[in-house]
Amino acid sequence: MPLPLKTGDLLRGRYKIKRIIGQGGMGSIYLAEDTRLKGRLCALKEVEHDKSLSKNLNKQAQDQFLQEATILARLDHPNLPKVSDYFSIGDRDYLVMDYVPGDDLRTLMLKAKHQEKFLKEKEVRLWANQLADALIYLHTQDPPILHRDIKPSNLKLTLSGLLKLVDFGLVKVMVPGEMTITIIQGQGTALYTPLEQYGGNSAHTDIRSDIYSFGATLYHLLTNTPPADARERFIQPKSMKPPRSINPAISQQMERAIFWAMNLHPDERPQSMMQLKDYFTGRSTSIESKVPDMDEIKELTSDAVIRKLLIAAAALTAFGFIAAVFF
Repeated sequence: MPLPLKTGDLLRGRYKIKRIIGQGGMGSIYLAEDTRLKGRLCALKEVEHDKSLSKNLNKQAQDQFLQEATILARLDHPNLPKVSDYFSIGDRDYLVMDYVPGDDLRTLMLKAKHQEKFLKEKEVRLWANQLADALIYLHTQDPPILHRDIKPSNLKLTLSGLLKLVDFGLVKVMVPGEMTITIIQGQGTALYTPLEQYGGNSAHTDIRSDIYSFGATLYHLLTNTPPADARERFIQPKSMKPPRSINPAISQQMERAIFWAMNLHPDERPQSMMQLKDYFTGRSTSIESKVPDMDEIKELTSDAVIRKLLIAAAALTAFGFIAAVFF
């Protein structure tokens, strides 16, 4: 893990480090003061590339970072922090984003849990609508942009009630026919990560991977209970408790939306974020793939889906082995 910057360090003669506000295996996120624009605070996302990679691969990774940072800097949506700058210093890359004050949704959920309460579905729906809008915007870019690390702690609520999807640490720009190097190599956070995102390889992820994480996030927010991760559900299909068995106040419609989004096989999920949003907002009442009926809610995975997943898991394992040998 790279050594973090110190309080008072000045980057590019402009960004003065105040403190660390987040940390991961590939770098830190810092709160910094923009000395050129007095009073402006910003968040600096630091990325240090894997030193075990060859010089050529590290160069590719840095080029990929600069390409993707350019794309992120063009994004403009009320539920996304604005990327205002990006640069490299030695073997470290930096994204400069708006600093979003306020609590993240994980903090709000834990407060409710401490009070032995659940967050109200009406409130969670308002957040879900905003998150869906952000994802629809990202997924309909040309090329589409995946966030790949949607979770309660990456969702911040401003004092005005505006939701912001933060931390583009695992962002992937989908370019048809090309294998991309992710800005930070990783799989996301296990509880919210679909099966196809495991293995450190992003070639099998698409917009439906974000949809899975969206559903897992809603599950956690509404139940105060982390969802069983995809690997556990693959081995033990009944390991994920139905949300309404934990919080009976959840509507059947929301429970079915969560199950639809969290289908283990991507083909069984909504094929777009708009399709899922239309369902949980009531604009559509149809689900075009396998979602358990209330009578069979404990049977979370059909034999057919398990067979598909066995084939997919074998393919992922084989691909990972080949990539490790030849790339």
